[in-house]
Amino acid sequence: MSKRPIKQPPPGLPTREQVLEFIQTSDQIVGKREIGKAFGLKGQEKIALKKLLRDMAEEGLIDGKRTAYHRMGGVPKVTVLKVMDIEDGEAFAIPDAWEPDNGAPPPRIRIIEKKGGKVRHAALKIGDRILARNEEVGGGWQAHIMKKLPARTEGLMGVVELDGSGKGWLAPVDKRVRDSSPIADLGDAEEGQLVLAEPAGRSPRAGVKVVEVLGDPLAPKSFSLIAISKHGIPDVFPESTLAEAEIAAKLPLGEEKREDLRHLPIVAIDPSDARDHDDAIWAEPDGEGGFKAVIAIADVSFYVRPGGALDREARKRGNSVYFPDRVVPMLPEILSADVCSLRQGEGRAAMACHVTISSTGKITSTRFTRAIVKIDEVIAYEEAQRRIDEKDASENLQNLWACWKVLDTARKARDPLELDLPERRVMLDDQGKIAEIAVRERLDAHRVVEEFMITANVAAAKALEKKTAPVVYRVHETPGREKLVALKDYLETFGKKLALGQVITPSLFNRMLKDVTDESEKAQVMEAVLRTQTQAYYGPANMGHFGLSLASYAHFTSPIRRYADLLVHRALVDAYQLEQPKPKADLPPHSGLSDKDREDLSQISDAISKTERRAMEAERDTIDRYVAAWLSGRVGETFRTRITGVQSFGFFATIEGLGGDGLVPVSTLGSDYFRYDETAQSLVGERSGVSYSSGDRLELQLGEANALTGALKFVPLDSDGNPIEPRGNRPAFRHKGRPQNKGNSGSKYMKGKRGRPGNIRHQGKKKR
Repeated sequence: MSKRPIKQPPPGLPTREQVLEFIQTSDQIVGKREIGKAFGLKGQEKIALKKLLRDMAEEGLIDGKRTAYHRMGGVPKVTVLKVMDIEDGEAFAIPDAWEPDNGAPPPRIRIIEKKGGKVRHAALKIGDRILARNEEVGGGWQAHIMKKLPARTEGLMGVVELDGSGKGWLAPVDKRVRDSSPIADLGDAEEGQLVLAEPAGRSPRAGVKVVEVLGDPLAPKSFSLIAISKHGIPDVFPESTLAEAEIAAKLPLGEEKREDLRHLPIVAIDPSDARDHDDAIWAEPDGEGGFKAVIAIADVSFYVRPGGALDREARKRGNSVYFPDRVVPMLPEILSADVCSLRQGEGRAAMACHVTISSTGKITSTRFTRAIVKIDEVIAYEEAQRRIDEKDASENLQNLWACWKVLDTARKARDPLELDLPERRVMLDDQGKIAEIAVRERLDAHRVVEEFMITANVAAAKALEKKTAPVVYRVHETPGREKLVALKDYLETFGKKLALGQVITPSLFNRMLKDVTDESEKAQVMEAVLRTQTQAYYGPANMGHFGLSLASYAHFTSPIRRYADLLVHRALVDAYQLEQPKPKADLPPHSGLSDKDREDLSQISDAISKTERRAMEAERDTIDRYVAAWLSGRVGETFRTRITGVQSFGFFATIEGLGGDGLVPVSTLGSDYFRYDETAQSLVGERSGVSYSSGDRLELQLGEANALTGALKFVPLDSDGNPIEPRGNRPAFRHKGRPQNKGNSGSKYMKGKRGRPGNIRHQGKKKR
């Protein structure tokens, strides 16, 4: 953007107004030296200027240092910014160091990432730091990137440890970070504390300096805090978002414009520890072998309107993140756990999906309304199952089960992908300590609710297609040819064939698994089929859902915790003309899709797909840490495990029924040389012929368990159940290329076989 010409200021001491104008209109950094030069000041005039600038700072007119002034409440011409939001593909930042004397909030700065139509830097993400040139435009601020700066905390969360000489080292909590780092500046940190650090200089030899102390790394609830910080998950709501949530929570339901469904004995069936209830179901026979059903979903779009502070924050978060000890919600608690949650006995705003289901389980008619519902009962899955099993269920519960059996007929006909993927559940006691870790039991009650939700999701997608309205699809694409070729080669090692010329369907994989009678072999094939699958994502183009064997599928049933569902609700509001009267409160007027939503649906879909993956990684990391903590007192015990992955440097195994991936280095497999067969996903002993393949089940001894990183290490056993003698430092495999990083070697928080602290490998220090 070109700036207007600046008139050469007259000589002599400038006025306050002249200084302010010069600072605001200059296209370079303005300090005392530049002001003096511009106004031609000399001698005593320079001394007077120094006093003038000091007075202006005290009066709140300017801020900054003598080498770089800016208007109070403004931003220096060149400064370090921290990215705080990504909205519709645009990044927004605040000054990294913002300490104005008047306590003003930091300005929100839009970052211009393109120059000449080209992006000159890697895509920015939340938490990135940049050096930028800033300018005020039309009452707002924008910044031009000069360069990206090293990440402050990436890989630099860790535990302070002191060596024999008293020198501090940062033991990482990320198992992908191999070495500890020397601490140049401990700050207020003490040994054993969990801290955040940043590079102390440009060179790795400069070490790191502690910037924040987080506390006891093994205290209850620390594991989720580690994941929140490591993955950059926003966990504090801005004041503007909380203020808007308070206003939205007081909105009247608008009964005159809603369908009244309070007479239906509708129920919510949820986990016993559910923190919110965003779906409820009801069904009754239609007299022709089919059913009429209602799937009622919290009407979040009524409260969270496009363009408002609530909407911006929900879009940034993308979804709620669930940990064993806490939830980081997409929406403030007054909405997520109260007003939007479908509570028993209370009238609640809902989006109702009315469906008629034929005797063969097909959806024959669909209708969407905004409604008021009153939940008859909130029932835990286990309690609902007990009532059905013991013939103690209400008529409504019996109808739900009968309707499910009809829906299940259609499910079996389309034959979706059936993979046995157990879900781990971490249960904590009142002090936040682990009480039990177990695989979550799969009940018919779970299948009942799941099938009703799938029905509503399909109905929403097809209803929007029929209205030619925008759809955010849940896409799971057919496996790509490259992965199918790898699967074909792998199956040939079992003497099985996969013809690539045929249409690839879930039924093909299901038949393949049913034909395998040997349980060990079935586990290997299942692992291979799982590796073949693509990752699901959100998008405005319909590519179908391969895993569910559905042509059209969208997420409609969880708008409290997924932004994708909220977008589908807004599209339905528009398509079915369900807009409510304009609220009298200070809120955005409309609850349907905004023009910006429609224009940027692809970018929004990409963004929320990324936040979903971020949440999954954070949740998995936290579970791994809990599992490692749970197992740290059982080092030396033998466990039944299953191999989940094979590489040239060893294989990974997980404890059956518990989870937690652990490494078995190839050097611990004995004196034999092991050849890595990438096609067969196996390590094969050249002399003994012993093989370790993905999917194999075997007994392994737990050698180490690191609660901070979630890393486990297993020890292989011989035929007599004794640990195999490690090979030592000689190579134990033959494979081209270097072995991959083996991960963190451990710290005193990693329990070894003899209960001793592990060795720490320090950067820049040879291991002796």
